[in-house]
Amino acid sequence: QLQASGGGLVQAGGVLRLSCPVSEYAFANYHMAWFRQAPGKEREFVAAIKWRDGSTRYTNSVKGRFTVSRDSAKDTVYLQMNNLKLEDTAIYYCAATFGRYGVRPDVWESWGQGTQVTVSS
Repeated sequence: QLQASGGGLVQAGGVLRLSCPVSEYAFANYHMAWFRQAPGKEREFVAAIKWRDGSTRYTNSVKGRFTVSRDSAKDTVYLQMNNLKLEDTAIYYCAATFGRYGVRPDVWESWGQGTQVTVSS
């Protein structure tokens, strides 16, 4: 079970760090991702990381502001979110997939409970 945590209410320009324990998926051929879903919108890809080598991928709107990382010792994936904007408000989910890798939600096989991120002005 993937359980994202670390969300909250923050002012625009603020910082949050999301965490997701991934012990069941901390193996070479697994990939981890963060998605988000705002009210009335489809779930969208935010960032992903390959467990094997730590290579990352981001959606354009978060490049330079968000950083996805993994801690192999703790089997945890993080999403560091800096300079948060109003449009980052959403429920954030972590997801895992074995082998496949892409931005579409249907590529990702395992999902957990999300964590709410609210950015205020």
